[in-house]
Amino acid sequence: MRQALVTLLRSRRWEQAIIAIIVLNSIILGLETEPGIMAAYGPVLHVIDAVILGIFVVEIGLRIYAFGPRFFRDPWSLFDFAVVAIALVPAAGPFQVLRALRILRVLRLISVMPALRRVVGGLIAALPGMSSIVVLMAMLFYVAAVMATNLFGEAFPDWFGHLGASLYTLFQVMTLESWSMGIVRPVMEAYPYAWMFFVPFILLSTYAVLNLFIGVIVAAMQEETEATATADRQTLHADSALMLSEIRALREEVVALRKQIDRS
Repeated sequence: MRQALVTLLRSRRWEQAIIAIIVLNSIILGLETEPGIMAAYGPVLHVIDAVILGIFVVEIGLRIYAFGPRFFRDPWSLFDFAVVAIALVPAAGPFQVLRALRILRVLRLISVMPALRRVVGGLIAALPGMSSIVVLMAMLFYVAAVMATNLFGEAFPDWFGHLGASLYTLFQVMTLESWSMGIVRPVMEAYPYAWMFFVPFILLSTYAVLNLFIGVIVAAMQEETEATATADRQTLHADSALMLSEIRALREEVVALRKQIDRS
């Protein structure tokens, strides 16, 4: 019975059904933010939302029964459990803020869809590798901010008057948001050779360092994909071995039953 339930929960049709329910719930939560729609169809939307929440609760209960302790060792299962549990807390009084957290149910698409799980897993796996790049970027920003404060702070105190202002201005330059007409060209009117500072900074921060981030993330996602594929094969092998053992046990019971029949 439990093995059949595990097979059902891992089936493609079950996954598609849960995805469809999550998408429907997301649409309903979006419609509930429109006053006109709520005035006309508010009670109906609340009933549908309650029914969908009930489906999520039943689904979590089935998964806990089917997988047992393994459910609480899986981070994605714990994430689903937390999202559903938050939705069950009465959104009144001090818990009013939890009403806005109902939209977190949309994030259950990540745990349901393997492709999204691999993407998020890759991002998390890339965090340790990005620490050195973060330190490198912090050093670059600090050195550039001190230089910009000394070079341009007297003429442009709003942008480079102190270290904090310089850091924020250089962050805007790194994002390429109005960096030329908004900042660099006005600075070049007072300091014609200012481009010799800003162009290398943009090349280093925007293109070089950020591409290092992308490289680390891509490598981590590739490793996560390979690890997930290996884990899926191991799980399939374990399930097959469990099914074979159950078949052998069933055969032994049939043989024993036949012997009893023959003796009688």
